[in-house]
Amino acid sequence: MEALGTFIRTVGAHPRWLALVCGAVAATGFPPLALWPAALVAVGILGWLVFTAPGWREAGIRGWLFGLAHFTLANNWIATAFTYQAEMPASLGWAAVPLLSVYLAVYPALAAILARVLGEGSTIGKFALLFAGCWTISEWLRSWVFTGFAWDPLGLILLGPSDRPGLAVVLPWLGTYALSGLAVLIGVGFFSLIAARRAVIAVPLLIAITAGMYWPAGERAEGSLPFTLVQPDVRQDVLDDPGNFEEQFMRTAMLSRNLQGADNRLVLWPESGVPDYLRDGYPQRYYNQMTAGGDPAFARFRIGRAIGEGSLLLTGAVDLEIEDGRAYGARNAVTAINSDGEIIAGYDKAHLVPYGEYLALRWLLEPLGATRLVAGSIDFLPGPGPRTLDLGEWGQAGIQICYEIVFSGQVTDPENRPDYIFNPSNDGWFGAWGPPQHLAQARMRAIEEGLPVLRSTTTGISAVIDADGVVRQRIGMLRAARVDGHVPPAKAPTLFSTLGNWLAMAWAILAILVSLVATRWRES
Repeated sequence: MEALGTFIRTVGAHPRWLALVCGAVAATGFPPLALWPAALVAVGILGWLVFTAPGWREAGIRGWLFGLAHFTLANNWIATAFTYQAEMPASLGWAAVPLLSVYLAVYPALAAILARVLGEGSTIGKFALLFAGCWTISEWLRSWVFTGFAWDPLGLILLGPSDRPGLAVVLPWLGTYALSGLAVLIGVGFFSLIAARRAVIAVPLLIAITAGMYWPAGERAEGSLPFTLVQPDVRQDVLDDPGNFEEQFMRTAMLSRNLQGADNRLVLWPESGVPDYLRDGYPQRYYNQMTAGGDPAFARFRIGRAIGEGSLLLTGAVDLEIEDGRAYGARNAVTAINSDGEIIAGYDKAHLVPYGEYLALRWLLEPLGATRLVAGSIDFLPGPGPRTLDLGEWGQAGIQICYEIVFSGQVTDPENRPDYIFNPSNDGWFGAWGPPQHLAQARMRAIEEGLPVLRSTTTGISAVIDADGVVRQRIGMLRAARVDGHVPPAKAPTLFSTLGNWLAMAWAILAILVSLVATRWRES
């Protein structure tokens, strides 16, 4: 305890530097490091820094510095994306990450300012509850303001290892953003107990948190729909090279054979899974760059032959929007094709990646030399939002392409609940940290919605996730492989799947009100 007091006195003279350090340490709580105890301590110290700030301006600065370091380290994978395009210098990626973090850090700053203003006269214990509510609101704002960037909510540090949900087991009753508030409450609350030398409470709390993080998952249920999930290991540096298209297709097709002779089998290919245009009606010059002899009907036919009789394929593809004989836009799509080569359903990605799939402010940035990170000169166009595809004997499929899966409360059609979510992705440009973080966020959606999630990626990590967030099967990074099995069953609709982020906001408002009422009651 004396050592803690010395530490606090020492670093208290440099609170802004401490905020920066804590932000970076908190990022280590995310995969692939998953150092959740360190992250909770860092969040606890941030709460103390905000609580002891001399005013709301200083509280905001400390929150912003925390966020700057936090998002810069957590999102370091974005810099890797710049190495897979030739139009801009790759070194620009190392500037882009901190520049993005300058903006993202605004949200921890907002939480800090609001908590400091409302928490005047509070105790650190009540402030922990107040800060938790403010943090929940700030993360919700981050998920939609300026189209949103919801990657790595703080609650992700409470997700357990791949074979158990951890404290994220409460997601059906909280939602992701309220789980982030719970992480703040635990971190600040625990720090306040240690600082007050209340080990008699702090130690049992630590034991309970640890037990919750490693508590075994519930009984494993089995499904009835057979599937084959393919990871072809198509590297990002050759993905868009026409000279490799045929080899890519053949590799994917060979991994898709019906080895078990299963009836009514679902076959899953990743985003960018097909190098050909599959729909009719485009000018012939667009088909001439295809591998299937410039004929979309033949492209579909050979896909049907590859998956075999009685199978249905869900694959990532690119569709075009044509006007006056030329393409003015593209769609990042999932297409459902049966063994006869017929398209029976489709979905267009709605939540596009800014500067990845479209160049925001193109009129300003393109003359300055800026381009999209994804190959091509035309922008992708957004689809209408979450949809459930009725695939008949292959069930009701919810589709979320790549990055879409990270948006809590925006992954299913609330009027038509699916049986499972298919999340095709291309994580080949996500570096070393991106793929495990992406997988973890897909697990959060599975728990939150009570639905299994099936991820097929180009290079990994592909996985089958049950409705408890447990990874039942996976294919690691940079491997060409397949997994076969049965789609895990869905659970009954969760409270979150019914109420969405209104549930998280209700918890946030309740936390703030309880803290304020308790503070005012104490003053009176």
